[in-house]
Amino acid sequence: MGADSWRHYILPSLTLGAAVAAVMARFTRASFVDVLHEDYMRTARAKGVSETRVVLKHGLRNAMIPVVTMMGLQFGFLLGGSIVVEKVFNWPGLGRLLVDSVEMRDYPVIQAEVLLFSLEFILINLVVDVLYAAINPAIRYK
Repeated sequence: MGADSWRHYILPSLTLGAAVAAVMARFTRASFVDVLHEDYMRTARAKGVSETRVVLKHGLRNAMIPVVTMMGLQFGFLLGGSIVVEKVFNWPGLGRLLVDSVEMRDYPVIQAEVLLFSLEFILINLVVDVLYAAINPAIRYK
């Protein structure tokens, strides 16, 4: 039971990460392609700014706002997926404890787990809001 060596992490990590990585890669590309066709990108190129600087400074910063939003939402998917992965791969953890508590109808543990997962999700959304201000200084909270 558990993970005696690094090889025991491969399949559960792939199970959790593959779907999220695919969604994030597709979303990042779509966001970046949209940003590359904006007027301010054309203006920066017309001013003679190097392509690397245009892409990194103007493009990447503006493309990251929707990507960070999606990352926050995908974290909820990872929380739910970790519950399933812990049960399927017989790993000890909070997800498995939640499933076992549901099977045994241990309501105080279920309530504590749901509260804990909710607090984690709220904390991630708070981090996403702070990242908005760090990525784009025009988005400052008053």
